[in-house]
Amino acid sequence: MVGIVGNVKPEDDYTHQLGPEKNFNESVYFNFFDRNQDRGGFIRIGNRANEGYAEMTTIVFDADGSVLFNYKKPDIASNDEWNVGGARVEVVEPGEEIRTVYEGSLLHMSEPRDMHNPGRAFKENPFKKVQLDLTHFGAGPMYGHVGDAGDGNDFARAHYEQHMRVVGSLKIEGAETVEIIGHGLRDHSWGPRYWQAIRSYRWITGNFGDDLGMVLSVVGDRQGGMFHRGDEFIRISKVDLSTRYESGSSFHKSLTARVELENG
Repeated sequence: MVGIVGNVKPEDDYTHQLGPEKNFNESVYFNFFDRNQDRGGFIRIGNRANEGYAEMTTIVFDADGSVLFNYKKPDIASNDEWNVGGARVEVVEPGEEIRTVYEGSLLHMSEPRDMHNPGRAFKENPFKKVQLDLTHFGAGPMYGHVGDAGDGNDFARAHYEQHMRVVGSLKIEGAETVEIIGHGLRDHSWGPRYWQAIRSYRWITGNFGDDLGMVLSVVGDRQGGMFHRGDEFIRISKVDLSTRYESGSSFHKSLTARVELENG
């Protein structure tokens, strides 16, 4: 049984009853990376059932530097499950094991910078069929907070995160199926969400094995995050991020983070 930090519980892995807010959102996000193969990506599904649609994003970073991507807004009528646009999330064992699957087409960009102009990128690059099937096992504690209705939080009233060990398979059209063995992080949020509720958001996740990970968070003027070693949980009290960009562009070249732990 994984540890828990905060007032969340394993059963929160399932969907929740819709709130009265028109902008009620319930979203799940799973990233993964296989360092031995230099492959990774993420899946995100956000149900906005009171508005009649969901948001689905899938990205795969391939070993040759290319990127596969798609985003959809399928219609939905309920918040009963995460199963839209070719992506689905299955809770196998709450707090311990989650399965994510994507079956569909993704835009294949040999040069990821093409997405600087999304319209042109979708016109000039091909789609490839992709099958992604991953199982995420809890490698650290679930940590987060469930707030109260009316608390003024219009971004993530209820939210938690967890570092994961990830295994599965990836099949890209025109290539052999590859086995994925790596790590990642997941998060889960529910409640009213206005994306405009925050003016800036920098969120960096890191895994260094089955029992070591961190999250850095800079949201507006607020800094924080966490560091875990197994079930040991230490809050990060200060974050100093420095970013280098490619000359004449806004593309990242490198990032340096200096952090202070709450316990010194």
